[in-house]
Amino acid sequence: MVKAIVGANWGDEGKGKITDMFAEQSDVVVRFQGGANAGHTIICDYGKFALHQLPSGVFFPHITNIIGNGVALNIPKFLEELEHLRAGGVPEPHILISERTQVLMPYHVLQDQYEEERLGGHAFGSTKSGIAPFYSDKYAKHGIQVCELFDEKRLMERLEAVCEIKNVLFEHLYHKPRLDPKALFEELMGYRDQIAPHVGDAMLFVKEALAQGKEVLLEAQLGSMKDPDFGIYPFTTSSHTLAGFGCMGVGVAPQDIQSIVAVTKAYSSAVGAGAFVSELFGEEAEELRRRGGDAGEYGATTGRPRRVGWFDAVATRYGCMVQGATEVALTAVDCLGYLDEIKVCTGYEVDGKVTRDFPVTPLLERAKPVYTTLPGWKSDIRGETDYSRLPAEAKGYVDFLEQEIGVPITLVSTGPGRHEIAHRR
Repeated sequence: MVKAIVGANWGDEGKGKITDMFAEQSDVVVRFQGGANAGHTIICDYGKFALHQLPSGVFFPHITNIIGNGVALNIPKFLEELEHLRAGGVPEPHILISERTQVLMPYHVLQDQYEEERLGGHAFGSTKSGIAPFYSDKYAKHGIQVCELFDEKRLMERLEAVCEIKNVLFEHLYHKPRLDPKALFEELMGYRDQIAPHVGDAMLFVKEALAQGKEVLLEAQLGSMKDPDFGIYPFTTSSHTLAGFGCMGVGVAPQDIQSIVAVTKAYSSAVGAGAFVSELFGEEAEELRRRGGDAGEYGATTGRPRRVGWFDAVATRYGCMVQGATEVALTAVDCLGYLDEIKVCTGYEVDGKVTRDFPVTPLLERAKPVYTTLPGWKSDIRGETDYSRLPAEAKGYVDFLEQEIGVPITLVSTGPGRHEIAHRR
């Protein structure tokens, strides 16, 4: 059986904790898209860790953790992350990198930085991690697969060909230094032997695991609003953040995915540019940002302050719909205990008309929030694992959100720790 853990919103919903929780009962955990441009924060028996590319099952010795072919593999970041686990006392995890995964190259990071610099005030808010140039190259067939690192003649030919194209761009558009394919080749050779023990046929491994009746968990990065087709384009990432892409990002069949858990926060948060209808500003935003998460609302990878706002039921209902969510995990409910009243965005006013449907970007940029106000519970519920013991107002808030999004909320997270969660059903 395959279960997918995905984000219903902009990312930063707390998927790492939920994946970590489900991983305990899984045999295989797969990261199937994205790169080192976003992270999952996990608090476990070994401490607090921010994972960027490693799957969230690395803290369990019984799990095989797969980096699927849909991932943008930044090898030096991968090696740094693995070393960070070792330094933290985490037992050596079982990791399998798909031989079909493509390598995020140093020039992808440079190109991302140069392009944001060129765009200036019109920049997309990129993390400058090389993600957009990586996926552009992948689909333009200029990408380098992991398996090509083991064919030196072929690799050198590929590097010379891609540098010919990149150097025109770097020299004449960005006015930056030219790339040296030989230097790139030597750099890749330095990484090759370090990742060689982890490289293999990930698709075949997953197929065999499923044939043996094992539990496979698919882990997504970011969320529905960042999908390049169904998100707030062009303020999106460059890989598909939807559960359906798990089929492509590692090679499972659509019918294998039997459960899709969409994760959403009890309020909204986002990093980067783009429309954010329920966004808060000033002191009200700073207070929520300070109280949010385990150490405030700051990106696990970038450290950037997240934009925060009230729960957006319009966006979340849409996000759950495009994910095909079968259930919802609601996180960070404990962070709202200081509020007398809590607003929920239940509609958008666009050009004088109110809608409950999530619109395309040009209309979204003109949308104004329509709020419903609910009573707060004014108490500390952090760490409560018995749902029946939550204050009536907190349970009423969860009931209201479930009614608005139309998908059962089965899990309510009351803190950042692994087991700080209440099972609602």
